[in-house]
Amino acid sequence: MTHNARIEIATRSSRVFLVFAFAAIIAAVFLPAFVSRGIIKDMFAILTLLALAQCWNLLAGYGGLVSVGQQAFVGLGAYTLFAVVGLYGFDPLLSILMGGVVALLFAIPFAFFLFRLDGAYFAIGSWVLAEVARLSVAQWKAVGGGTGTSLPRDTVRSMPGTDWVRALFDVSGSAARDIILYWIALILAVALMTAIYVLMRRRIGLGLTAVKDNAEAARSVGINASAIKWMTYLISAFGAGMVGALIFLQTARISPGAAFSVTDWTAFVIFVVVIGGIGTLEGPILGVIVFFVLQNFLADFGSWYLVALGAAGIVVMIFAPQGLWGLLRDRLGLTLFPLRRRVIFTSERTDL
Repeated sequence: MTHNARIEIATRSSRVFLVFAFAAIIAAVFLPAFVSRGIIKDMFAILTLLALAQCWNLLAGYGGLVSVGQQAFVGLGAYTLFAVVGLYGFDPLLSILMGGVVALLFAIPFAFFLFRLDGAYFAIGSWVLAEVARLSVAQWKAVGGGTGTSLPRDTVRSMPGTDWVRALFDVSGSAARDIILYWIALILAVALMTAIYVLMRRRIGLGLTAVKDNAEAARSVGINASAIKWMTYLISAFGAGMVGALIFLQTARISPGAAFSVTDWTAFVIFVVVIGGIGTLEGPILGVIVFFVLQNFLADFGSWYLVALGAAGIVVMIFAPQGLWGLLRDRLGLTLFPLRRRVIFTSERTDL
């Protein structure tokens, strides 16, 4: 009798989920043919929030860098789009990528300052830098200063692909633009999740986990903790910048208060990740669904809406410290995005 061993990462539940996820993505692509414009807008909001949540989850959940200043990159990405489109006539869809690039470039000097801080000081420092970015943009008269500005109507109306989508779905020009931006949000959310998953499955992902657990111990075994932190921070900034550009391209109106809103682009994102399950790819997905349901049921209650969100977050943190997904994972044994390697032994009979 001989014993063979192999290393596996995928689980039975993850293989089933992969088939389901592929089918869900295909269905999402064709969703505009069957639902109303209002649902497409809701799906856009869900997908962009999910993308922001995954960016913050990579930074804090996997990297241990708890930032409360992600709104800086959302705002910088959005203002980049408004500047290059409104002032220089750039293609609005290409400008989404430019928003991510500019956010990444600003993240470099931010990181030089923030990586000299740790723990609560890092969190406070990230918020301070976001406020500096907001106040600086508010002085930029070419894009409206403190009152903000709107995108030129002709630029928005001539967005690439609008005529094709209008003919395909027999909708108005504005509805066609909503569909195009919804598709981009879908691509962006799926691409970010895929990139994070691939990253965490590689050696650099193991290094990131080690740095989060104990940076000094990680350095002692040859892991470049500084390089890993830099990479994580820059990826998160790049993703948040693209999402910010996409969100404000959809609204076609911007102001410093909206673009750098700590409530919309950081507080709600943290809520989504924490109640869903920080440090997991599945958690933000579940958290976004819960947040969207609570938002729709409680939005008519005014300030009590925020109180209810806070109470829900407290209850989850007390009774499910690992988030709702952690609770489901422990009880049902589900793993949709497996990262741990398992050794599987098989036996073979050998006849002499």
